[in-house]
Amino acid sequence: MATQKKTLDDVKNKSLLRHKGLINGSWVDSSSSKSTFDVVDPATLDVLATLPEMDKHDTALAVDAAFEAFKTFKKTSARSRARLLRKWSDLCIENADDLALIMTLENGKPLTEAKGEVVYGASFLEWFATQAEMVHGEVVPPANLGQRIVTFKQPIGVAACLAPWNFPIAMITRKCGAALAAGCTTVWKPAGETPLSAIAQAVLAEQAGFPKGTINLITTLTTVAEVGEELCKNPKVHKVSFTGSTRVGKLLMQQCASTLKKLSLELGGNSPFIVFDDAKMDTAIQACIMGKFRNSGQTCVTANRIFVQAGIYDEFAKQLIERIKTLKVGAGTEEGVFVGPLTHERAVEKAMNHVEDAKKHGGQVVYGGKPMKGMGKGYVCACTVVNDEEKAGWFADSFVQFFEPTVITGMKKEMLTTREETFAPLVGLYKFETEEEVIELANDCDVGLGSFVITENMARSWRVAEALEVGMVGVNLGMLSACESPFGGVKGSGFGREGGTQGIDEYLITKSMLINVAN
Repeated sequence: MATQKKTLDDVKNKSLLRHKGLINGSWVDSSSSKSTFDVVDPATLDVLATLPEMDKHDTALAVDAAFEAFKTFKKTSARSRARLLRKWSDLCIENADDLALIMTLENGKPLTEAKGEVVYGASFLEWFATQAEMVHGEVVPPANLGQRIVTFKQPIGVAACLAPWNFPIAMITRKCGAALAAGCTTVWKPAGETPLSAIAQAVLAEQAGFPKGTINLITTLTTVAEVGEELCKNPKVHKVSFTGSTRVGKLLMQQCASTLKKLSLELGGNSPFIVFDDAKMDTAIQACIMGKFRNSGQTCVTANRIFVQAGIYDEFAKQLIERIKTLKVGAGTEEGVFVGPLTHERAVEKAMNHVEDAKKHGGQVVYGGKPMKGMGKGYVCACTVVNDEEKAGWFADSFVQFFEPTVITGMKKEMLTTREETFAPLVGLYKFETEEEVIELANDCDVGLGSFVITENMARSWRVAEALEVGMVGVNLGMLSACESPFGGVKGSGFGREGGTQGIDEYLITKSMLINVAN
């Protein structure tokens, strides 16, 4: 029997449920428009909340507030900022169940996974609390003995933090934790699909004691273009951090050019997942499940191209399907669900396009391959092996936004999945023969964010990791991120790093001072 559906009414700490934007310490509606937008549960299409559609005028007010607050916040001690971040982190853990429920309802990911993200997000606040007190300059040995040279680091100014919908808490804390630790003030622009998680974080940050104006939050869905342009072109903003598509990242970079803003861009990925003949099968299967099906395949580092060496290709496919059969699909609030809904209806359409394209080029759909039939409100079902049904009628059923976990064999480089992120629970298996061949295939891509290598040969793991044109490599695991590890990519995946010791540097400038000590 299905458990009763959870709603926002089940959130215990009602103070987390604000339905407004935040400017200079006040929770406000849009100042120049009466329009609103709905936040929708992707599992049921129920409306969760209605928020103000804020625009460029509201954004300018938020920037002004952050700019004024920076004048004093930049003078605070690193230790005082560290204490605020630690308090915020503690509040996240204290409210973990509520934060996870809010996230699951607006994003769709299972509750267990959402709670893991809450803890992961809090870890960045704790990490950057430590890093705040590690910022320092150096004494430089001068060639001119009549001089002394020292350097020191200072916060860059107002930081605009643009976060995606797929990790609505962790992407806020990873960006804003670093910015606030450095002494910057912030303007948050969460995704219109998942603003409630960011709002709850802003509430907790206020409760932790961050001064008004240090955190401002703009809610928007349809006016996102003008809000983004204001953040990029406003001369009072000195730093923009964005996670999202390569297309939008390029646009933001163009808009930032007029004021020469410092940028961090964590953009699209197309992660190769490489399984060699010597891999432990259990390790390979588990890593693939985690790398592909976490957040229903909707992560920037999801395992998108699964390369399997010829010697174990058939056995890997067989065991992977057997493991996928055990995965429960349904609303994230249901007990035992591993794969939730896709956040957008257009994501279902994109997944279907990738399936049809693969079939057209000779791919064999050996499991799944279509939207979930009968996925009405509150209903959970398991997927089945695809039959030779026609596409007509697939979208007529009440499937909402669920897609069957899918396995396609016989993948080729001509297919869409080779060039595009699928962002769905779709596994495409490519066969390769040699190490040299798979490195060439993996690098034949215009983006380079994450990658995975599954092998028991230590020498091979080093060779392949060094040869891959990516920012991150996971060896014998299916996840790539930790607060102490730098996160970012190369090529079309952007530049800059979040997390690690490098993360706070993105919000600092280095100033040098030369002193005349000659008599």
